[in-house]
Amino acid sequence: MTKIARLGVILTDRGSKYAVSGAHVTTRAQVDAVLKDLKADKAYARATHNTWAAILPSGALKADDGETGAGLVILRMMQRAEVENHLIVVTRWYGGKKLGGDRFRRVQDATRAYLDALETQA
Repeated sequence: MTKIARLGVILTDRGSKYAVSGAHVTTRAQVDAVLKDLKADKAYARATHNTWAAILPSGALKADDGETGAGLVILRMMQRAEVENHLIVVTRWYGGKKLGGDRFRRVQDATRAYLDALETQA
């Protein structure tokens, strides 16, 4: 089983909470297994959005999970950081107030926190 690194809730904005998680993966089956394992935690299963991106040897994958454009934000940041064979999941629990364009900044902030943590491990 692939080990999931969970940074937990790393920021809040107008009631919405954001968490970030990730794992080393090389296949779509591993991506699906990590997502399934993450959502086995009831808090993550009840989240409003679990957006993610992965860069595998076979190519890039992403999913918005209802947060249109968020998967692409994660994917572009991974590509710029040259992070491959990895999955990053940004989880949002909606807090009752729409964030507009700020939601993309929060996805970027969460992804940056994960990439920074990954860099310090290297």
